[in-house]
Amino acid sequence: MKKLRHELKFYINISEYELLREKLQIVLKRDKHTVNDEGYHIRSLYFDNVYDNDLYEKNYGIYRRKKFRIRIYNHSDSVIKLEKKNRFGEMINKESLSISKDEYQRLLEWDYDFLQDKNNQTAKDFYLYMRTQHMSPKVIVDYVREAYMEDIEDVRITFDKYLSAGVNSVDIFEKNLVTVEALKYPFMIMEVKFNSYLPDYIRDILQLDSHHRSAISKYVICREQSMMYYKQ
Repeated sequence: MKKLRHELKFYINISEYELLREKLQIVLKRDKHTVNDEGYHIRSLYFDNVYDNDLYEKNYGIYRRKKFRIRIYNHSDSVIKLEKKNRFGEMINKESLSISKDEYQRLLEWDYDFLQDKNNQTAKDFYLYMRTQHMSPKVIVDYVREAYMEDIEDVRITFDKYLSAGVNSVDIFEKNLVTVEALKYPFMIMEVKFNSYLPDYIRDILQLDSHHRSAISKYVICREQSMMYYKQ
């Protein structure tokens, strides 16, 4: 298992964001996925089991949790990641595996035996959960991420904007995907990730104590939004 990292999450509003990004742009570099001033687009398909354990464990405050997802960037199929995110309180790690579009389509069709042939722990874990927990695709989580990086302690500060839930498909390549707003404007999510400590100059910029820290799950927010959508 990879080394654990700190992950702190905050709800912030547009005015807080504009002030922070102005300062961060001066001292930190942008993420490699960035395509324009807004950042880059992320679309993830989350899986859960028949009992929706991953949905309810967060609400129940379970200390140790995991999530499986498939993620793409900027609507492209050039990079497709099968990921397992592990959480232990506020500590996280992420394990991932690159898959082809054909392999992605096979997973949507419940054809996952090919994962056994991969020499990769994420593939083996995903196969095991598909077999024993009967996991299936649950919701597409859609947003724009603006990310800043510092090599010291591998710091990543991200602003996740325009959070939306897909409601008419679980195919991340669906051209006519319908999404509904999951987090009301002017709010967005700020995430602060680092290894052992957050450098003082970044801590001074962020003024974390002045922001509302929360146990935020974009998966849970979007699942609940999609469930409300279907009840209307």
